[in-house]
Amino acid sequence: MADTERLRRITEAVRDAGSIGVAELAGLTGASEMTIRRDLDHLAAQGVLERYRGGARTLLLRGEEPPFAVRVHEEVEAKRRIAADAAALIADGESVVLDSGTTCLEVARALEPRRLTVMPLSLHAINALAGAPRLTLLVPGGRPRPGELALTGPLAEASLAALRFDTAIIGCCGLTAADGLTAHDLEDAAVKRAAIASARRVVAVTEAAKLSRTALAFVGPASDLDAVVTDDSAPGDRVAELAAAGVTVRTV
Repeated sequence: MADTERLRRITEAVRDAGSIGVAELAGLTGASEMTIRRDLDHLAAQGVLERYRGGARTLLLRGEEPPFAVRVHEEVEAKRRIAADAAALIADGESVVLDSGTTCLEVARALEPRRLTVMPLSLHAINALAGAPRLTLLVPGGRPRPGELALTGPLAEASLAALRFDTAIIGCCGLTAADGLTAHDLEDAAVKRAAIASARRVVAVTEAAKLSRTALAFVGPASDLDAVVTDDSAPGDRVAELAAAGVTVRTV
């Protein structure tokens, strides 16, 4: 089992069980107990779980956003398909504001060779695009959220208010026709609203599981979106509800 897959399995097992022992995790993953202890120390250092002698217990509450370091290894292939499809919607020469989050980071990587003007809203995506030879990179102000490195606060919002983009690529923590676009973090929600207001066209990118979730902070109604790109496991009823709200849903 690859390291990233093992870490994902460990994280899910600890989260589902609440607490679990090293021996049980070793049996689940096929790794040695020494490897499991090292993995648990690594995850504890990232705030994913709490170590105790002989095992670990979860620090993630239901409804809380898992750390970026965990999410970046989840549904990677689906996120890459979503990113490639979203990138194909953007024409060369466009100006694009690119939201934070792991799916938007994959979009950044898909846009790297393109002739575009892009303003990413996270330091992860800024770093991914820093060496792009044909791309004009705009860097906003703001305060990076620890771990997430999403740029938030009045400086980020002022940067968005000063510009007008062709397209906004927006990530989300939850999206339903009834509750609209939602985020876990209040400051992140404010930046998303500013990005949406600054763009002529708004495309949301999200894994299908989020089409059945609602997070704490309201960003805007589903009707704010022109399109949603998601993976092909999206429930048909959720897709139909978004379509009825006037949103074009693309499944890949």
